[in-house]
Amino acid sequence: MPAVSVGNVGQLAVDLLISTLNMPRVGYFHTDCLIPMVGNNPYATSTEDAAQLSTSAEVYSHSDLKLAVLQIRTPIIQTKVRSFRKLIVSWIKSSLFLRSVLLSSSHAYQRDDQQLHGTPLRFLLSPSLQKEEGQRVEELGWREMERISAFPEISDSEQRLYIPGGGVTKALYTDCCTEDIPMAVVLIFCSEGDNIPDAFALINHLNDWLHLLEKPTQGSVQWRVPSSWKLLFGSGIPPLLF
Repeated sequence: MPAVSVGNVGQLAVDLLISTLNMPRVGYFHTDCLIPMVGNNPYATSTEDAAQLSTSAEVYSHSDLKLAVLQIRTPIIQTKVRSFRKLIVSWIKSSLFLRSVLLSSSHAYQRDDQQLHGTPLRFLLSPSLQKEEGQRVEELGWREMERISAFPEISDSEQRLYIPGGGVTKALYTDCCTEDIPMAVVLIFCSEGDNIPDAFALINHLNDWLHLLEKPTQGSVQWRVPSSWKLLFGSGIPPLLF
């Protein structure tokens, strides 16, 4: 699932995953924690299925991969954040998922000095998942999200997890740690703008770990861009203006 975070990178990455795997919709979240929304099918491949309605939070499934994906399309209402986190944790526990992955992003301009070097991609593993996958991600050369000083240039004794622009990422990760839920956070440092390249980087990074699609010997995985991305930045400048 994605976090509603800076640049909507997690949501764009989930779009690529659902579209490429051609995952059917199997359910939806009916909750007052999200801003209501209804629209056409974002993954339409023909005019016949374009008129299918989509809502603010829907679940897609791939039976062969034993994969369920929750796509969130609207922001969480400010006063309902805690309720939404409880809803997600309850759903994860009742569904008995082997592991859960949260795709997220964080403001690039608010990085600590140590975070400026190397790849902009980071990860976090809950203690229960660390036991199972810690060695694997270490072999992949992944970088864990650094803890930074709570009082910079004053005292380095207290370190904290800081994910600016990450929405519910930190709080939901903390909830999963407390509830002993196997949870991984995969995130990227980015800025607002054209975040399509960030989405490709994030989903390719995830695929290196989970092997959702087979990677060719040369080049990278050919992800299929959904039809809803055609007007991602509007329909262009009307020629009648000139």
